[in-house]
Order: sequence, then structure tokens, then C-alpha cells
Amino acid sequence: MRDVEDDWNTQNIAARARALTPDLVGELERLAAVPSIAFPGFPPHEVIRAHDHVVRMLTEAGVRDVGAIRLPDTPPVITGSIPAPEGAPTVLLYAHYDVQPPGDEALWRTPPFAPAPFDEDGEKGIRARGIADDKSNILAHVGAIRAWNGRPPVGIKIVIEGAEEWGSPLDEYPARRPGEFQADAMAVADMGNIRAGQPTLTVGLRGVADVIVEVRTLEGAKHSGNFGGPAPDAMLALVRALSSLHDDNGDVAVAGLRREPWTGATYTDVEFGEAVGAEPGMPLLGTGTLGERLWSGPAITVTGIDAIPVDKAAGACVPHARAKINLRIHPAQPAREAREALIRHLEAQRPFGIPLTVSVAGEAGDGYRAETGGPAMEAMTAAMRAAYGTDPVQMAAGGAIPLVSALHRAVPKAEILLFGAQDGKCNLHAPNERVLVSELENTVVAEALFFAEFAARWSPAGEMS
Repeated sequence: MRDVEDDWNTQNIAARARALTPDLVGELERLAAVPSIAFPGFPPHEVIRAHDHVVRMLTEAGVRDVGAIRLPDTPPVITGSIPAPEGAPTVLLYAHYDVQPPGDEALWRTPPFAPAPFDEDGEKGIRARGIADDKSNILAHVGAIRAWNGRPPVGIKIVIEGAEEWGSPLDEYPARRPGEFQADAMAVADMGNIRAGQPTLTVGLRGVADVIVEVRTLEGAKHSGNFGGPAPDAMLALVRALSSLHDDNGDVAVAGLRREPWTGATYTDVEFGEAVGAEPGMPLLGTGTLGERLWSGPAITVTGIDAIPVDKAAGACVPHARAKINLRIHPAQPAREAREALIRHLEAQRPFGIPLTVSVAGEAGDGYRAETGGPAMEAMTAAMRAAYGTDPVQMAAGGAIPLVSALHRAVPKAEILLFGAQDGKCNLHAPNERVLVSELENTVVAEALFFAEFAARWSPAGEMS
């Protein structure tokens, strides 16, 4: 077991980390003012401007050899390192500096790229696109390193990408160059707490796959008065097929998709209803706990339908219709296996005797399920308890992070910790995205303390001491 120097005891480190909050908030506001959207059609120079801002912060914090992985048609992936003290482990720190587009700006209370402080129910926060997902978590890494004056008791590797939201070839890179990602633990700060003030470690991520189902029945639209009834209507066939995906309770009815009970923390029905913005009196779909429906079971969503729009509808039978279906997959089930189960189900449907054409849409992304008994997980549990003053809980997430499973395959012995400054009401990917200052501060403190806790628990064989 390594001894952390007395001058760097946990009380001192926590105090130093908390004292950084005003400076970190200022840096976060400046970074969030940059519209670093990597989607096609948005100015690429803004993404590079955010890149340069992050490089400066890391360099000033003490990260050495700041460089980049340069991949085709994508912004630079920021890299860097701090050498490990003798006998100490190395931690890879991940986040991303690109953000989602703002969507309909009329739905924002304040302009999405003009960071706006607010105070609601005694909680201070900042509102801006990308401020929670994921720029606050970049600042968490920067703050944790700064709390140690750039000399943490563990080695550091930096991986901060610039096209996570759009889709980056980085997902395929670790398999080709695993040595660049070698670490004893990976702190993936692209998640957050189940609710504000409740420290949370995410231990599972659902996988994801998309398919397109298509129906062609007629050479063209035909008069619904002259032909409607016996005419094979493509829209009727498609709707009938889509209705087979769920039972009367709203549970997924596709054979071969894994589902099991969830024993970790979860939302209450009221919390979930508020978070999803359900209309008053609207029921939640499915049976079982919310955790089971959200994280340890499948979900199928029809994300789009191509057919005649209502405002252009004529009195005619529809000759062609198609839908895109999004499948979310149990963290431990291979995504391609699950996608094949969905395809088999759809291809077996013959609504009114009409065959369907089913095709894949994009790559399937595997989920991830963390090991929970290692020294890194124990260290982060202790660090979060000290930072927040309460025991952390474990949850899973329905959103996929394909890079996590790629990192796990490339460096299978590394523990992966999923956490961050977001919380269940931060509105990521939605209008009025926000981060609470208290969540940012506690995340910085927890990560800074984690470095000490992990170093103290580490032995050269990677066993608990």
C-alpha cells in the first residue's frame, strides 16, 4: 500500500478542491459560450476553438505532452499525460468537448450559448447547451488535477474527444492501438448522479441498434373510395407490424431480448414522470421496476415514419411506408445478437399476409456492465462518500456510450468508472440544459480524493491492499 504524503491528506485536498470552484465556474462559462457542435452544417472552427480552450486549461493544470489523435474527418482527440509516481497506478480521464445542437432556440429561457447563472430553490447553477454534457465534466478533470498542483499520486492519461455527439471514428481506434489507452482505471466523466446531491456510480450501459422496416404494396396511390378495403394498404400493414413489438402492458414482446431484475438505485415514478415531461395523468409504459424497464431490459422506440404527411393527405390508399426502429439492449447482451432477434421478429410478421423488408441502419453498439469489486471502484466509493457526505448508489444508464465498450475490449483489466457532474434533471440534449454549481464542486472533490484513495489501495499486482 502506498502512503499519501501527510501534506496531501484528504482534508487538505478536499479544501483545495472546493476553493477552486469560483475559478472553475468562470472557465466553464467561457468554454460553454463556444458553440462546439461537430454535426455537419455547423462551423468547424468553433469546435477547434473549444479544443484550444481545453488544451490551454490542461496545460496550465500541469498535464504534460498535450497532443492529439488525428482521425479522418473528425476534430482532434486531445491527449496528454502526467507520469505515475513509482509504484502508483495510472488513471485515464475521458470527456468530450463537442455538444449537441441547441434545437429550437425559442424553447430556451436564455440563449443556448450565452451561459446564464440562475438560482432556483436555493441551488445556484448555470444554463447553456453542453454545460452538463459534457463541459462540466472536463472542468471536473481539470479541477481534480489542479487540486494536486499538477502532481497527483497517480499517473494520468488524458483522452478528450471532439465528436462524441455526432459519432467519431475514435470508437474503432482503441482496438488498433490498445497501448495508447493502457491504464489501471478509467474515469469516464460523461454521466452523473441519479438526483442532485446523491453520489452515483453508473455500473451498466445499454447497447443500441437501429433497423428500418419497409412495406411496398401498390405501384402508386389509389383512390380510397374506389379501392379502399381490399386494396393492400402499406400504412395499415406497417402499423399492424409495429403494434406487435409490445404487449398490452407496453412491455417489449420480441423473443430473444434479455431482461432481468434491477437491484440498484432507480427513479421514483414521480421523478421519472417529471424528467420525461409526461402530460398529467399519462401512465408509464411496461411492468416491473423502472430500473428494469430502463436499464436491465430492452426498449423499442419507433423514432420515425415515412408516409404521406397529414397536411398533404389525399383520399388514397398508401402504396409505400417505412419506419425506423431504435432498440436499446441489456448491458450484457451483444448488440448484434439483439438486433438479429428484432429482425427475426419483424420478418416473421405477415400483417394481412403482406411481407415486410427489414434492414439494418448503422452500426450496432454494445453496452457495458462494470465489475464492482476492484480497488478503483472501492476507492471512488470512499471518495464520493467523503465529498458528498453520504453513501453513493449504483445505477445504470439507457443511453449508449460505444467508446466505453471499445475501451473495455482494448484494455480489459482496467476498471471503468462512470460518473460526473450531471444529474437527473440537467436537461442534457434538451432545451434549458443546466448544471448545478454544487454538483460540479462535489464532482471535483470526489475525483481529487479518488486519486489519493486509489493510490493508497493499489499494489503492484493490482490487488486490494
